[in-house]
Amino acid sequence: MAGTEQAELEPVKTSTRRQGLARGLPGLRFYLVPLTGLLMLANLYLIFMVAPTDADTGHVQRVMYLHVPLATMSFLAFLMVFVASILHLARREARWDSLAHASAEVGVVFISLALITGMIWAKPIWNAWWLWTPRLTTTLILWLIYAAYLMVRAYAPSREKGALYGAVMGIVGFADVIIVYFSVQWWPGIHPEPVIGPQSAGDALDPTMRAVLLFSFAAFFFLLLFLVLERMELQKIEDRVRDVRLKLRRGRG
Repeated sequence: MAGTEQAELEPVKTSTRRQGLARGLPGLRFYLVPLTGLLMLANLYLIFMVAPTDADTGHVQRVMYLHVPLATMSFLAFLMVFVASILHLARREARWDSLAHASAEVGVVFISLALITGMIWAKPIWNAWWLWTPRLTTTLILWLIYAAYLMVRAYAPSREKGALYGAVMGIVGFADVIIVYFSVQWWPGIHPEPVIGPQSAGDALDPTMRAVLLFSFAAFFFLLLFLVLERMELQKIEDRVRDVRLKLRRGRG
């Protein structure tokens, strides 16, 4: 209990620093709202109305246009955690800690949705919701790492220690992102090969399917950007609330 109270009292000296990174964000967030909404609506139209039906797996293959971008954007979110954590340790500036924390939260949401859509895709294809393949196992470990990251930050004895412990976990945990990405090449199995990117074959996808998948990547990228910026803005509000609570406690004292 004492650790929680101490954590609430400390952000007074860090909240003003966070405002430096987020000062120019409201305008960007204003434009991202309609842009992201339009992109996601267009993405759904392309997935269900334009993308051709796969000859082997049928309509369930359309889950790919959600599953693959969600997984890829979660990797990008964890890369942002990795870079921001390094910058926070090097400069000890709260703005980088804010970016790392927000990116981790959004990344956990994305990787959770990637696991769920992957199971939906796997059931009619593999006749099982889950198989302990190297790709699935390492992805589950990735989810556990960043869920633990959020728990460490939430239950640290102080905000400064939470930022420090989180930065170390954000740097070390990124190693599993690399393992997940190369797992299919290192341990070939039932999981399909990459359909896009440097590890994929040139003819892995129909041209229309590839175009729709690339558009889906763009849509989810803007969604990721919007959610991270929105979470950082929410952190600013949380800091202000803590400042007010601290002043009220001091006034009562």
